[in-house]
Amino acid sequence: MDFIAGAVGGICGVAVGYPLDTVKVRIQTETKYMGIWPCVRDLYRQERVWGFYRGLSLPVCTASLVSSMSFGTYSHCLAHICRLRYGSADAKPAKADITLSGCASGFVRVFLTSPSEVAKVRLQTQTQMQTETQRRRPSAAGPWPAAPVCPGPRYRGPLHCLATVAREEGLRGLYKGSLALLCRDGHSFATYFLSYAILCERLTPAGRSQPDVLGVLVAGGCAGVLAWTVATPMDVIKSRLQADGQGQRRYRGLLHCVVASVREEGPRVLCKGLALNCCRAFPVNMVVFVAYEAVLRLTRGLLT
Repeated sequence: MDFIAGAVGGICGVAVGYPLDTVKVRIQTETKYMGIWPCVRDLYRQERVWGFYRGLSLPVCTASLVSSMSFGTYSHCLAHICRLRYGSADAKPAKADITLSGCASGFVRVFLTSPSEVAKVRLQTQTQMQTETQRRRPSAAGPWPAAPVCPGPRYRGPLHCLATVAREEGLRGLYKGSLALLCRDGHSFATYFLSYAILCERLTPAGRSQPDVLGVLVAGGCAGVLAWTVATPMDVIKSRLQADGQGQRRYRGLLHCVVASVREEGPRVLCKGLALNCCRAFPVNMVVFVAYEAVLRLTRGLLT
């Protein structure tokens, strides 16, 4: 049941948070944006409302699978740890058990999300990359100015993007930035599930075993904020590595990307998009956990 509940929660979360995710990726990959509002304004002027939803179809299609694997892996890993340590899967887990299970959940999702993350980032940034390429192109010689060049988008959609990346960059291109993604999701999902469990315990009324809907909303939202707080530095590096394949390559790998980014923009670059991530994380994870808990309680009620 955890797999089904996780799938429903993941789809709801993507539907709520995708526009802000697009803004976040633009801020992280483009040095000209010094805040959220300039990025939102430029994106709307250039691409209107549709620009906020570029690359949405693939995340929606994969969200159910990824979220299902994340919550299912966490639940089953925690049950096995409790069975081994305490003799029963229903025993109350220690904080270390929750942390380890959350970390395992983060590691598992990397293998599923890396290709879709590459496609999402490329689609979210390709309009800006095209504009910069046109700006750098030298004008034709002669008395008359060169005619404006208006090439079509390089990627026509998520599947075309994945096929193009696989053809031009091979399998490694589909997993570009996966090491940064692994570093991001391992400790962030450990924080995610641990903080949710602690907050749910604190917000559960006396005499009850579970928090009410308001408690789940608050715990889920706060867990999402804490998880993205620790994840943002590696999320910046991940986005830059994955967007790097659209033009002249700047980064040789994860460490080179970290060093080059900090040298050019200072240590604050690793916090780019932090405020936006936190603003997005609260409502998204409120929805994710409420949907997850609702499906779990519904199915348990039907089975009993």
